[in-house]
Amino acid sequence: MQGMYFLGGGMVLLSITGAGIYASSKVKSAEDFSTGGRRANSLLVAGTLMGTMVGGAATIGTAQVAFRFGLSGWWFCLGAGIGFLLLTSQLGRRLYESATETIPQVLAKTYGNQISPIVAVFTSFGIYFSFVANTLAFVALCSSILHTSPMHAAILETLLVLAYVLFGGVWGTGLAGIIKVVFVYAALLYCGVVAYIRVGGVSGLGTAFSFHPWFSLFGRGYGVDLAAGFSMLLGVLSTQTYFQAIASARNFKAAKQGALISAVVTPLVGIGAVVVGLYMRSAFPATPSAEVLPAFALLFLPPMLAGAVVATLLVAVIGCSAGLALGMSTMFTLDIYRQHLRPAASQKELLLVQRASLLAVCLGTLLFVNGSAGSLILDWSFLSMGLRGCTVLFPLLAAMFLPGWVTPKAGCAAAFFGPMTSFVWHVVCPRGIDPLYPGLLASLATLVVVSVLAKSRIVEILWRATHKDAPSAGRP
Repeated sequence: MQGMYFLGGGMVLLSITGAGIYASSKVKSAEDFSTGGRRANSLLVAGTLMGTMVGGAATIGTAQVAFRFGLSGWWFCLGAGIGFLLLTSQLGRRLYESATETIPQVLAKTYGNQISPIVAVFTSFGIYFSFVANTLAFVALCSSILHTSPMHAAILETLLVLAYVLFGGVWGTGLAGIIKVVFVYAALLYCGVVAYIRVGGVSGLGTAFSFHPWFSLFGRGYGVDLAAGFSMLLGVLSTQTYFQAIASARNFKAAKQGALISAVVTPLVGIGAVVVGLYMRSAFPATPSAEVLPAFALLFLPPMLAGAVVATLLVAVIGCSAGLALGMSTMFTLDIYRQHLRPAASQKELLLVQRASLLAVCLGTLLFVNGSAGSLILDWSFLSMGLRGCTVLFPLLAAMFLPGWVTPKAGCAAAFFGPMTSFVWHVVCPRGIDPLYPGLLASLATLVVVSVLAKSRIVEILWRATHKDAPSAGRP
């Protein structure tokens, strides 16, 4: 029977490995590594978007929250789908037509180069929390299958992430992402159908659970769950990884189609995980919540299929982590290293730095593993998305639609005070209002107030220059 587990898992892993080997032949420069040379079709764009989003949080994390709270676990996938849909709008077009490789580069066109390191640092911290979430999902996966310690599981994930992306960049995450999403979608759909049948369909679910909180999208409270969905939407619009996917397209039509595919498929992925979580809650309530999805596969699927599903979850976690690490390394390489440390760096040097920074990101995550094991995976993901949104959202919207109204100092101040307010609020009031809201309010208020003050100062200077002999009382 063990041989059938390994056979099913091996077939999935070989498929992904083949895509990665092919991908490595496409990388000739740092631009190829970060944006694929702007040659991606709509399927490759969708593969990159979903290959990064549909990872440990969308699968294992969603089943975990559904096991504990019900349908509100769907917010991760639902909010991400809405965010992808907004990338098909005029905002997505303007981002694509900016012809840049990173979000800090987009902002620098309006606010100057001084905003680049601020945004790169805060959004990288945000992405890093998502990386931590995926590491926790991988730890749960290994615990249910191999019964390894959290640290050993995290070390194994580091090695697999490096092998997955180090020589492929966005080509690796995109091509492998297409295959991975097909496997993940099929696996979760099948698991969801099996769980639905085993629980007794609608009547069985109705007998096992009350409507609230189990079948409410707001089972954890309106404030908590609205913030969860909103943070996902903002995170998609504010994250380097998803911007890279759009920027890699051969034209905006391909980018739009890829984002639309992702907007439709991503929410559907979460449905299967939610049903599995509910069934495991009704039948095996003592199961560790982070392990319910792999445990279900091992208990109720044929051995070969169970091995394939577990390998698919493994690839989902690794692929998502790889995409997140790629986004962080790209911002560090282009917005900090090249912009402020080595402006004359060659393409070969930049490629080396980007790969070295990938290694640093992976190794740094090991520091979080022991102290965070057992926490809700999606809590880290929602915190991550919210922090990115507080950093980027309002400065980015203003840069895209009101570039003549905002000022460089206002953009820099908003990009700093937004995430700082969110982080401080999270530490000081961990059980109060979600930190997303004060962070966004601080960002918007700073952007408006500093811009208005700067504009009024400019008006005063111009008035004085043209009315040198007028009394001060006559100023506007």
